[in-house]
Amino acid sequence: MKNHLLLLLLILSGNVLGQIDKKATLQTRNLYRNLGALARTGVLFGHQHATEYGHGWSGEHDRSDVKSVTGSHPAVIGVDFSGLSGRPADAIPAYAEGLRNNVVDTYERGGLTTVAWHFSNPASGGGFYWKDSVSSASMALIKPGGSHHTQYKQILKTVGDFAKSVRAKDGTLAPMIFRPYHEFDGDWFWWGKGHTSREDFISVWRFTVSYLRDSLDVHNFIYAFSPDNKFRSEADFLERYPGDEWVDMVGMDNYGDFGRDGKYDLDAGLKKLKIVSGYARKAGKLAAFTETGLESIPNPIWWTETLLKTLKAEKLDLCYVLVWRNDTKSPTHYYAPFPDQVSAPDFVKFYNDPYTLFENDLKGLYR
Repeated sequence: MKNHLLLLLLILSGNVLGQIDKKATLQTRNLYRNLGALARTGVLFGHQHATEYGHGWSGEHDRSDVKSVTGSHPAVIGVDFSGLSGRPADAIPAYAEGLRNNVVDTYERGGLTTVAWHFSNPASGGGFYWKDSVSSASMALIKPGGSHHTQYKQILKTVGDFAKSVRAKDGTLAPMIFRPYHEFDGDWFWWGKGHTSREDFISVWRFTVSYLRDSLDVHNFIYAFSPDNKFRSEADFLERYPGDEWVDMVGMDNYGDFGRDGKYDLDAGLKKLKIVSGYARKAGKLAAFTETGLESIPNPIWWTETLLKTLKAEKLDLCYVLVWRNDTKSPTHYYAPFPDQVSAPDFVKFYNDPYTLFENDLKGLYR
């Protein structure tokens, strides 16, 4: 019953944040408003690919490593649109079907899906990473008027068709947080700052939202803008911001300040989260800690003494925090604990803290 009284008061007061799709489905509008309310007193916990696979397993119904440790799935499940392009056309339907089942299952359990897009370069090889001598600087090519713009529209059509296919048994569409072109302030992706101008990035972002929303009638997306952690000021954070009329949620991906390679700068991490949250308050948007984590989690108290302490240090109004995936084969590439992992006992403390919300805590997220 966490946060329900506050949520009801906000709904009755008509406190609706600045959602950019005026034709959004009822469930998507409710989700947007409810996330804003919940962020005032807690934070939803998320894990990438949590129910698709985990440490040493894959494709088991209703399983996640988080559930194996706590008894509950994460409140937020991360998925990826990577397989909707950049592969043979006959392979896409099977990928989409598995993804659809995952999104609908999460929605029917009462949880939330957030979507990353590791988008394979549509104009060259190299996949989603930038590879010297292989990759093309393709944001200039897929924008309106570019040589690959028609191809980009076809890819967005595949995304739009998927978005309109995720129907639950009651006929409603599952809302999703769509987070394209993340970590754009780095150079590791082909859409990164070193490979595209500010103007071209903003042009592609605006076209993407407009085409999905206004041309393809996709009305179950919440659009999230999330650089990596390179900014030091609000001006830096907004350097490639497409405008309030094109963004629903602002966020940040930040591994570097939270223990990567043994380096911690929690004061810097908190300062950046305050910039994100502060801008969201001013603009009437949602805010989130869109990616973080510590690979292999060697710090046995990372959850309470690093992550939770930072989240609770200031009034941040973040609706969720998401850690990265648990690879099914790698012995070291994981970001959430599993039974007997060294940080599992601390993660249970993190789970039990009233500030953190998992799937079992969510009641009426779409009402």
